[in-house]
Amino acid sequence: MAARIDQLFRYLKEKGGSDLHMAAGLAPRIRKHGSLEEVEGWPVLTDKELRAILQEMCSEKQWAEYDACGDLDFAYGMEGFARFRANFLRQENGAGAVFRIIPDKIVPLSALKLPPAIEKFAHLQQGLVLVTGPTGSGKSTTLAGVIDTINSTYAKHVVTIEDPVEFVHQNKKSVFSQREVGTDTESFGTALRAAIREDADVILVGEMRDLETISLAITAAEMGVLVFGTLHTNNAAKTIDRLIDAFPADQQSQVRTTLSESIAGIVSQLLLPTADGKGRCAVNEILVRTPGLPNVIREGNTPMIHSIIQSGKNLGMQAMDDALFALVKEGRVLPKEAYMKATNKQRFEELLPADA
Repeated sequence: MAARIDQLFRYLKEKGGSDLHMAAGLAPRIRKHGSLEEVEGWPVLTDKELRAILQEMCSEKQWAEYDACGDLDFAYGMEGFARFRANFLRQENGAGAVFRIIPDKIVPLSALKLPPAIEKFAHLQQGLVLVTGPTGSGKSTTLAGVIDTINSTYAKHVVTIEDPVEFVHQNKKSVFSQREVGTDTESFGTALRAAIREDADVILVGEMRDLETISLAITAAEMGVLVFGTLHTNNAAKTIDRLIDAFPADQQSQVRTTLSESIAGIVSQLLLPTADGKGRCAVNEILVRTPGLPNVIREGNTPMIHSIIQSGKNLGMQAMDDALFALVKEGRVLPKEAYMKATNKQRFEELLPADA
């Protein structure tokens, strides 16, 4: 028998939403083009009602874990329809949950309308490539497109380590081992250690959230593996600082050296509502490894990274503010939206309408 939540998931997909939000004391809401709106025809749910809906969709073991600690992450699939990333939580009025729709088909890079430089990362043999940005900025979709390019082009062993597994890749030319933290492996660190021993050519680390994972990812890249990872930073310089700062002070100079040897590129991504209000478009900052980059990282001179990006436009590099400015000029996003995301806001003031 279908779980009651399936009705809401069908509604979410039909309306073109990205997330479903549920909380005791509120009616269900969906996020559409970045804004939350109530689901038509659904009442306010009590804590008891919401808990009954949530319990239907998970195993006894999962429910026991949620009951014990108040948090639960897992993936939920509707056969032939879509998959969802589920996060249960406890909040002041009782139960809560947020679900992100994972498209059932992997969108190829060509259809994502991303800068061509991003595809080049799929053709690297080794190194660490980071895709960064806030939650909900499309990092997973971009990475799935890059991995799909590898799958369509090369016969490689690709290991993904995720919590939970989001996009399911079918073996094309490559062979996949997709591992879910908590189900197939104990932790990101354990799975990363194993992946290095499993003759992996490419490793995707769903989230580089702790020192062990960051350290092992850098080591794997140094050993000749192509490693993709995500972080919640919003530009290349901050990303490098975040990686270094994860280590104790006495290890940081050594890490600067190893990171300078292994970093292959950083893509920072934001999603902005389109000017017509009918969707969202990605905007990217792109840093590509150049002969001068390792020295800048070793010396801890991260402000120089902006100059490297500016002088590397012929390699496909671009700064976030430049990319935002271009989207406004093309009429794809509104000046106000770009202004809100820009670092140098003064540059965007001239684009704002007089009454803004």
